[in-house]
Amino acid sequence: MKQQKYYIFLQKQILLMIGLSLIPGLVYVMFGLLFDAALPAELWYTALILISFYGFSIYNEFDLRKMNEAELKQWYKKLTWFMYAIFSSWSVIFVLYVGYDEYNLHYIAIFTQLGASVVASALLVSDKKLFVPILVTLMFPLTTYFLLVGTWYGYILSFFSLIFLAVLLYAAYNTYSLIQKNYYQAQHDVLTGLYNRRYFMEYMDSLNERLEENDKIACIFLIDLDHFKKINDSLGHEIGDKLLIAVSKRIELYVSETHMVARLGGDEFILVSKELSEKEFESTPDQTFAEGLLNVIRQPYIIDSHHLHISASIGVHRLNPGSLLFSANFIREVDIAMYEAKAQGRDGVIIFNKELEERVERHLLIEQKLHHAIKEKKIKVYYQPQFDRDENLIGCESLVRWNDSELGVLSPEEFIPIAENTGLILELGSYVLQEAFETLHRWDGKGKKLKSFSINISMRQILCEIFIEEIDGLMKSYFPQKENQPKIFFEITEHVFAEDMKKVISIMNRLKELGISFSIDDFGTGYSSLSYLSVLPIDEVKIDKTFIARFHDSKSDKKMISTIISIAKNFNLNIVAEGVETFEQLAFLTQNDCDVFQGFYFEEALPQSKFEEKYIFI
Repeated sequence: MKQQKYYIFLQKQILLMIGLSLIPGLVYVMFGLLFDAALPAELWYTALILISFYGFSIYNEFDLRKMNEAELKQWYKKLTWFMYAIFSSWSVIFVLYVGYDEYNLHYIAIFTQLGASVVASALLVSDKKLFVPILVTLMFPLTTYFLLVGTWYGYILSFFSLIFLAVLLYAAYNTYSLIQKNYYQAQHDVLTGLYNRRYFMEYMDSLNERLEENDKIACIFLIDLDHFKKINDSLGHEIGDKLLIAVSKRIELYVSETHMVARLGGDEFILVSKELSEKEFESTPDQTFAEGLLNVIRQPYIIDSHHLHISASIGVHRLNPGSLLFSANFIREVDIAMYEAKAQGRDGVIIFNKELEERVERHLLIEQKLHHAIKEKKIKVYYQPQFDRDENLIGCESLVRWNDSELGVLSPEEFIPIAENTGLILELGSYVLQEAFETLHRWDGKGKKLKSFSINISMRQILCEIFIEEIDGLMKSYFPQKENQPKIFFEITEHVFAEDMKKVISIMNRLKELGISFSIDDFGTGYSSLSYLSVLPIDEVKIDKTFIARFHDSKSDKKMISTIISIAKNFNLNIVAEGVETFEQLAFLTQNDCDVFQGFYFEEALPQSKFEEKYIFI
């Protein structure tokens, strides 16, 4: 695998060497005809032609993109024999002609031998295994000839020929070392010494053609270290770099010579297996291999007296012949699998499949359409009523719904996380706030005053620098008189407990000064803590609907509901139960002193016009 980088260069030298041999060789044939050496010259040239034909066949046989590693090694052996043969032919003609001193042909023979040596040091400079023995083979007859002259100048010329050989070897070796160094730097990662992204891309392009040509399969593994950034941030980049080096060595040791290993950048590594037959592939399943690799990475590390533990998320993708994809597509598909492993809790292996691809493509399509849907107001605000224990309407919650002509009806659970991840939640949130405030203002103007009006707010909105200014502007525009302001609740999820608490509390208090109340949505499912409840300026908790849906079959869920209500009462918080669908659920919640009820038992979320028709303008 490591020798492939020189094969293209060596292939180009074949035709050049054939030309540099056949054309000057004709001159030797002419001298042979003129000076009674026709037969040996013609035999020599015939042999040279045969060697050239052999070289030309080797030239045509070469196809780096379609030849596997074993085939390339076999081709390189043929190339080596060709180079030895064609340069040795010049030593043969030197021996034949150097004795014709009466015609001064020995001068031509000597010059040609020196020229062949220079050519060998220039054309074969990329391969030390070739230029060293060939230079010695070319210069040895010349040095021996000078010694056999038997005169003082012959001995001096013999010594000078050895110096000339040393100079050629020295120059060729220095050039060879420079080529090696430049290539290594261009194709390898500076930190780990693994192949880099550039080499990986080139390798994948050629691998794709080899798979197609040989009807073989291969497997690609993308490795992303979990929570590596925390190590970098807490212990410094020097420790992080040393950990990356240690991980790379473990990966190399685990895969041995069976896979090409590269570092794509950061804490991402990629492995590609050799071309395998179906039988070979089944003997070493990709899942088993990946899980073994994951186990190797998981083992503890000792870096500068720090005992470190790290896991990885691994995406796997099988490369089949006929896929006809480029390296960027391979990365995309295995990247999808790797991020799915992260989404499922990290420290795992996911194999790319069609179902996963379709899900991700839908995700990308939603992401593409979301911006236009917000801009063109295709996402609608619905309202779900809330009732007290006497089943009187006391408030509502604003919810978003999206019906796309291509995607169909999308639930908030599908597109809200995408909006969160892309940052579009800020644009979507502003749109919902504007719609909700405008609606509430209109209802208020018609004399329909609700006791509570809930709007879901993302933590990205709360932490946005201009959010307080935005709410202040809405309150002044729609409800400038504080004494007549309606009870507006911002519903936030328990993820608030994972943020910078001091900053969050400060923002919430400033919003409360503007007349905003706060409700904790889906209470009991995330980061809830009694200490947080005592610190956060909240007014209400909403019991998560999963507890209510399961309480018929689970005593623990009933206890959880009772506990949540009891805790909330102790903190003087209003309690809302969402997802109420049956009379039994309502009866249980009422018995446990729940304050507000919301769910399909009463009403589903309605478009603004239908909600107004049924509950506001009656």
